[in-house]
Amino acid sequence: FRRAHTLTVLFILTCALGYVTLLEETPQDTAYNTKRGIVASILVFLCFGVTQAKDGPFSRPHPAYWRFWLCVSVVYELFLIFILFQTVQDGRQFMKYIDPHLGVPLPERDYGGNCLIYDPGNETDPFHNIWDKLDGFVPAHFFGWYLKTLMIRDWWMCMIISVMFEFLEYSLEHQLPNFSECWWDHWIMDVILCNGLGIYCGMKTLSWLSLKTYKWQGLWNIPTYKGKMKRIVFQFTPYSWVKFEWKPASSLRRWLAVCGIIFVFLLAELNTFYLKFVLWMPPEHYLVLLRLVFFVNVGGVAMREIYDFMDDPKFHKKLGQQAWLVAAITATEFLIVVKYDPYTLTLSLPFYITQCWTLGIILVLTWTAWRFFIRDITLRYKEIRRQKQEHKYEKDKCLSNGDGHSSILDEQNGNKLRERKL
Repeated sequence: FRRAHTLTVLFILTCALGYVTLLEETPQDTAYNTKRGIVASILVFLCFGVTQAKDGPFSRPHPAYWRFWLCVSVVYELFLIFILFQTVQDGRQFMKYIDPHLGVPLPERDYGGNCLIYDPGNETDPFHNIWDKLDGFVPAHFFGWYLKTLMIRDWWMCMIISVMFEFLEYSLEHQLPNFSECWWDHWIMDVILCNGLGIYCGMKTLSWLSLKTYKWQGLWNIPTYKGKMKRIVFQFTPYSWVKFEWKPASSLRRWLAVCGIIFVFLLAELNTFYLKFVLWMPPEHYLVLLRLVFFVNVGGVAMREIYDFMDDPKFHKKLGQQAWLVAAITATEFLIVVKYDPYTLTLSLPFYITQCWTLGIILVLTWTAWRFFIRDITLRYKEIRRQKQEHKYEKDKCLSNGDGHSSILDEQNGNKLRERKL
């Protein structure tokens, strides 16, 4: 039935597109016709994928919604591959086909400069530095971390990613001027206010979702209009709830998986800034916002698939398709950045930054070796030693009967007397 439904929808869509092209006279604009053909091809593919693609772990508001984003992932990955195989100039000018205002080098905004919280030299507005930093990215940071918390579902992982990204901004501000911010912009506005408040609200939402009763009833079986409206609103909440317990220190496999998740998250965050830098897209462009909306939808599915694969590998023997696509998209974006501007990426880090990252990596590797190798060997040696001591104590206890005579000798004498009697 599903396959027949797919063919029917595809047939209707193809007939509609063909009917539109036959009614109007085809323009003699090659670029316009090319864009129309590409858009029509994407629509046909999305229509096929929404009805035919494999279902993911989520079923609300509808499985077709998540199949749609899976197909969008494929289209976006193909677009990135196409951009990757262009020259730098052609790739940047190709963005003009999406928006004619693109393809022009744009200056990066420097958020550093004067970092005085209270500027006594400006009598009219001594707090002008704070107001200058309060732009549209402040609510974007808050809502972004609110949604990331809903995806990760762990307070510690969210805080680690938030703090580590600020360290990355410190480390890479010599490459991108956009990373140059005041200290209070890094730690007060970003980490504490925007990111911290978003993580807090996200954890409160997760607590409410975990306590909610998931007992569904058909819409037409609800007698009151208020109940019907409430049921429609709850259609956009999860069908059931799964609490994420990552437990990174429980095994080496889970520790490496959590480290990989944090690495991919940080790389995707960096790609946001480097992509708009190498492709000449302004930060407020709608394509940047669409990319973030895309990652919010596909990232939630990918995190659930990763957790299912880690938590129950016997039932989930393969990593989910959306998780693989997100990893491929993140890697392809990084390859585009490397190809389009290798000079910026190869700017050497300051010596003190290199020392800090080297020390951090050594500490992580040392802790990993101690926790999963040295500590286990030590605990195993202590356990064997304890068992030997207990065995020796029990043996000494058996040899001694409490009055200085050996119970084994008494048993041997008893056996000899029985033999004589026989």
